[in-house]
Amino acid sequence: MKTVTIADMTEILEELAPARLAETWDNSGLQIGRKEWPVRKVWVALDPLPEVVSAACDRRIDLLVTHHPLIFKPLKSINFASPVGRTILLSARNSLSVYAAHTNLDSVAGGINDRLVSVIGLTEVSVLGEESAPGSGEGLGRVGRLSDRISLSELVSIIKQRMNLEWVKWSGDPDMPVTHAAVCSGSGGGMMDFFYASGAQVFITGDLKYHEARDAQARGLGLIDIGHFGSEHLITRVLTDRLREKIAEKGFPVTVEACDLERDPFNFL
Repeated sequence: MKTVTIADMTEILEELAPARLAETWDNSGLQIGRKEWPVRKVWVALDPLPEVVSAACDRRIDLLVTHHPLIFKPLKSINFASPVGRTILLSARNSLSVYAAHTNLDSVAGGINDRLVSVIGLTEVSVLGEESAPGSGEGLGRVGRLSDRISLSELVSIIKQRMNLEWVKWSGDPDMPVTHAAVCSGSGGGMMDFFYASGAQVFITGDLKYHEARDAQARGLGLIDIGHFGSEHLITRVLTDRLREKIAEKGFPVTVEACDLERDPFNFL
């Protein structure tokens, strides 16, 4: 029976989220590990948190696939007392490889943003930002049409219910009619100009700021901030299922599970 390696799993992950789609400032790909290391058990998580990595080591996981990179900015030193340093040390001691599929998973067709529009119920979907190639359906964010014309407050309630969110922060006229919506997973503040040019009445994303809300309000538009975690945590199940499908196609003796430990770091009274 073939020994599946990190290199084999990297090839599968590249098929699901090609590295060419990652933003230039990003650090997707293999964060820790060796391509020759064997893989029998894979775990999928949103963040490489110390508690997630510790649990992965306890469960004898060989490869932890996360959305957010463990190493985002270049490290000048590795302090084992810091969260990142402890995570690197623990991973190395337990031969746990860590791989990140970040902005490439945001941009790819069938990735996080397409999953978001599916849950929200948008049709006639196109890329919100710049497409990687004409007609590819690849790029940051999405914009699409709602099946019915509804009010902004009704859309807020639908999103909260469908995404099982405890809270939603939003701005705009609650009675404003909405027919088209733009979405961007993660922190979408940098996509505001694309939203304004899209023709959508509302922008659904995470980590929006006060002045962005004021600007949209002045333009008669709406914003729905579902939080960074809220906009991305759903990808763990999706990526788990897609990895299982690819592994089954290749006949690899590898199991894949979604991490069930993560929670939104913010609490609201």
